[in-house]
Amino acid sequence: MITGSLIRALDFLHNQVELIDKYGYNPETHVVATYDKYILEMHRITGPKNNSNPKGKPTVFLMHGLLLSSNDWIIAGPRKAFGYILAEAGYDVWMGNARGTFYSRKHLNSSISKKSYWSFSWHEIGTRDLPAMIDYILEKTGHKKIFYVGHSQGSTSFFVMASELPKYNEKIISMNALAPIAFCKNLKSPLARILDLASNEIEVLTKLIGIYEFPPTNLFLVKIISKVCDETSFIQPLCVNLLFILCGFSPSQMNLTWLPIELAHLPAGASLKQFAHYAQLIKSNKFRKFDYGLTGNLKKYGKLFPPDYNLSKITTRVALHYSDNDYFAATSDVARLYRQLRNPIGKIRVPDHTFNHVDFMWGIDANTLIYEKIMRIMSRYQSEAIN
Repeated sequence: MITGSLIRALDFLHNQVELIDKYGYNPETHVVATYDKYILEMHRITGPKNNSNPKGKPTVFLMHGLLLSSNDWIIAGPRKAFGYILAEAGYDVWMGNARGTFYSRKHLNSSISKKSYWSFSWHEIGTRDLPAMIDYILEKTGHKKIFYVGHSQGSTSFFVMASELPKYNEKIISMNALAPIAFCKNLKSPLARILDLASNEIEVLTKLIGIYEFPPTNLFLVKIISKVCDETSFIQPLCVNLLFILCGFSPSQMNLTWLPIELAHLPAGASLKQFAHYAQLIKSNKFRKFDYGLTGNLKKYGKLFPPDYNLSKITTRVALHYSDNDYFAATSDVARLYRQLRNPIGKIRVPDHTFNHVDFMWGIDANTLIYEKIMRIMSRYQSEAIN
């Protein structure tokens, strides 16, 4: 039996450009190569079809979190998803896809079947993927600066880029971080606890069993999830509660109709080294580069321990959007990040005590609780958006 949930879920396995077009917006696909030869796919919404000329429009770049993709900026549909809301508000919207994700799994000299392809964490996403995509956008639009919005790992990778490559601060008008992650010691998610316990074992296991990626979902899993997690399924509460256990309980923000679609495109793919790097942050209580062990660190960094990222080098205006019920971005860790930023413009708490980590992307009220505030912040700096 083909359910409505399955039909909608299968839509998200199609080319995202086709889906954007289906909803009445003008889409584009762009491909860019990083200097280490990873091939990344970006998606662009130049506007609704009746206003799709990007000339004169401010440009905003959206970057997804761990195991997510550009899909997550449009998955909630028109009037709900931030990608569409921004397009309706007159922005030229670009959505990135990090290496290893569903849309960015190619390399000029390698392939996803090789161990070497997966030798990256979010450090490389920040120092290689983001600069390549940002420079490409600036070249295509002719702008000197763009707005940046990042969710979860999309904020982590930005903090890496802006501290390691300070010149990129000059290319960003403002950065809005949703569920920002830099310091991780106080994460409440059971997954975080597992990562904490297994911080030293993840890489050992990957070498032992020869698996280096968290692969993206496939058609078989989509069909299973769509059936099991459909709102008519008697075991749907298991799907809901699993998500809540990992991310925070938030039943008022959960759209049960769209749950199968949201879960069916997870995971979007990632390197296990990304998980290992976060695990190291939890263990060390620092925001620092990847720890290769004493010998490896000496070879890589010339010292026994990896260096911290220097957050004082981040001069971009940064607004941190956080919530009390986020199991991954703990309020105390967000406050610590805020204190170390050089040019923070706000630490903004979501006025809903149940709002969780994925609600920033999928929450029923994300529009009024988050997106409208972000656009108000961006509106302050519109004069810098157009050359």
